[in-house]
Amino acid sequence: MQDWIFSIILYPLIYIFPSYVANGAPVIFGGGRPIDNGRRIGGKPIFGPHKTVRGLAAGIASGAVIGAIESVYLPYMLVIGIAMSIGTHAGDLIGSFLKRRIGRSSGESVFLLDQYSFLVFALLFALPFGNIPEAYGILFIIILTGILHKGTNVIAHALKLKHVPW
Repeated sequence: MQDWIFSIILYPLIYIFPSYVANGAPVIFGGGRPIDNGRRIGGKPIFGPHKTVRGLAAGIASGAVIGAIESVYLPYMLVIGIAMSIGTHAGDLIGSFLKRRIGRSSGESVFLLDQYSFLVFALLFALPFGNIPEAYGILFIIILTGILHKGTNVIAHALKLKHVPW
């Protein structure tokens, strides 16, 4: 009976936690010089002013630290945590790039793209290293990510860490 709690809830939480931390860290530690330095493609920003070098570095470092902490008990989580942290930001940057191409401004919401681009790429980058949660665990992560995305953004907005609550 308790095996399902571990395989569907606890292990997926442990597994995805470096990605969640990597995704949230730029809100707290970001700012500064934009990654794209204000450059444009076809008159549109590449990523936009809210994707910064400091935020990228803080996100990858924070997720890697979580992976390192988890690796004390699950040694494979060090490399998975690093891979997911990089994948998280690759997905976020690709999402921002696509939003700029379709004419959405920085901070403007695009359903599913905002909530899940980081998650899809985090999982894809971690996939080669194995130990991925089972299907129901992945489903749990998907549902939880949708809930957490909304909740954490509302909180970050209330704390004046974000300009918009999404």
